[in-house]
Amino acid sequence: MIFIQLFLILISFFTPADNNICKQPNTSYKDGEKIKYNIYYNVIGIYVGAGKAEFTTQLGSFEGKDVYTFTAIGKSNKRYDWIFKVRDVYESIVDSKTLLPYQFTRNINEGSFHQTDFISFNQKARSATTLGVTYPTSDCTYDVISAIYAARNIHYENLQINEKVYLNFFLDKELYPSYFKYLGKEQITTQYGTFNAIKLAPLLVKGSMFKGGEQMTIWVTDDSNHIPVRIQTPIIVGNIKVDMVGYENLRHPLNSLIELVQ
Repeated sequence: MIFIQLFLILISFFTPADNNICKQPNTSYKDGEKIKYNIYYNVIGIYVGAGKAEFTTQLGSFEGKDVYTFTAIGKSNKRYDWIFKVRDVYESIVDSKTLLPYQFTRNINEGSFHQTDFISFNQKARSATTLGVTYPTSDCTYDVISAIYAARNIHYENLQINEKVYLNFFLDKELYPSYFKYLGKEQITTQYGTFNAIKLAPLLVKGSMFKGGEQMTIWVTDDSNHIPVRIQTPIIVGNIKVDMVGYENLRHPLNSLIELVQ
């Protein structure tokens, strides 16, 4: 199982155009933020800890510009490494004001499969270049990592139940259009605790792992941080659940947390 790629696909089908999220200033995170997740797999009615993911945010410079560097690291649990060892690293470098990407890299190490991808974005020209070939994109195009962070700046209070919000992102030499549906608010209890949460349903494309459609559910904190705290979805065989289990250096208090799990 491709743990980090799965996690990124799960939460990357967010946002901008119709709700003016594109190029909005960042209001949800700051330099030094770190969020940790556990990934669980269920095939016979019992969820088993399959892997971990960690997302970090760092403020810096890139070619003379102020940028955020978003890094996502995914690992299989060591006790399962003998079956299928995963050590994946994703990195997105984005403009600190527009939050649009300049550069995206992906270093995949999964079992005997190894791959490194590099994408350079030209937002003015609406293009992305990878392996020496330039592809057309669109206004406000993200990679899978920068899309996650842009989505955290959505003003959910402006959405109506079942309203759709759209996004374009570029990956694997293709521009992907998608959307998520706002399902309202509810309380949810995760491995970490009980939260007031915002409930979302992204559109998934049917593939080798996913059934497609709107069967996935994502819960993000109903506070100014908008952290995904649970993601749950059926796959072709079994189910996947992802829970937030730790954090550092949040920009805002985690006011959505009602009670910690004892």
